[in-house]
Amino acid sequence: MRILVTGWHSQIARALVEVAPATPAVTALSVGRPALDLCKPSGIRAAMMAGTPDVIVNAAAYTRVDEAEEERGQAFAHNRAGAAELARVAAARGIPIVHLSSVYVFDGRKQGAYVEDDEPAPVNVYGRTRLAGEQAIAGANPRHVILRTGWVYSEHGQNFVRRMLARARDGCPIAVVDDQVGSPTYARDLAAAVLAVAARVVDTGRPPPWGVYHVAGDGSTSWFGLARRLFEVSRTLGGPTAELMATTADSWATSAPRLANACLDCTRLHDVFGLRLPHWSRSLEACVTNLLGDGSRD
Repeated sequence: MRILVTGWHSQIARALVEVAPATPAVTALSVGRPALDLCKPSGIRAAMMAGTPDVIVNAAAYTRVDEAEEERGQAFAHNRAGAAELARVAAARGIPIVHLSSVYVFDGRKQGAYVEDDEPAPVNVYGRTRLAGEQAIAGANPRHVILRTGWVYSEHGQNFVRRMLARARDGCPIAVVDDQVGSPTYARDLAAAVLAVAARVVDTGRPPPWGVYHVAGDGSTSWFGLARRLFEVSRTLGGPTAELMATTADSWATSAPRLANACLDCTRLHDVFGLRLPHWSRSLEACVTNLLGDGSRD
């Protein structure tokens, strides 16, 4: 199985590179470099011609939630128009696409975890761009699987886990929001699931039902609960810890509204693909162990 991955800077793309060598189904995985710009159709077509992939994994996205409020044109160009062009080019060549989307397509007001059939109702520009991207993908390429996820963390890039460890080294107490809940998702777990889904979509003998699926770490917690468990693990490994203070979302000024509930129900993914990600607490321990064992990462 030859996979072309977009979004080489993303946590998910980095994780795919790390996980793919241990995946028997993957014969070649190429990650689009800066030449593959989703806002430049010619680059998309050239990358598709050069790689001749069996499946596209679109991990590229504009993800700056607050900045999207002011950079609407850029966010929509990347998350909607670019995704649509990628799907169109793939469809023209008979190539299925696996597209990574976000829990931000919802409004965060539901009691309980979101299922795929819940009505999307994004509350900020970023969420609207992600929903528009889903709709564009579905309209451009009937052979699509859209994977919604959230609260992704890894050993690389900018994410909550790395920020908390960095702040703990300053030795100051940290205030963390305790009235927003979600399903923390380790990028390596997500990457393994993406590769399994990709293998299924190129299996012409048993293609899956195309459409939308939720994929996230098992269980749920608040940002405060995630930070507390993070420092428990770090403490046992001799890493940095900090005093935590629970606070509310109202005490933080952000340009874009956040979701009070970002929990995802992943039952459909298990029923169709037989996949269930590990519990977030166990995966967090693996990530922190890697971070502290390897020192600071980029």
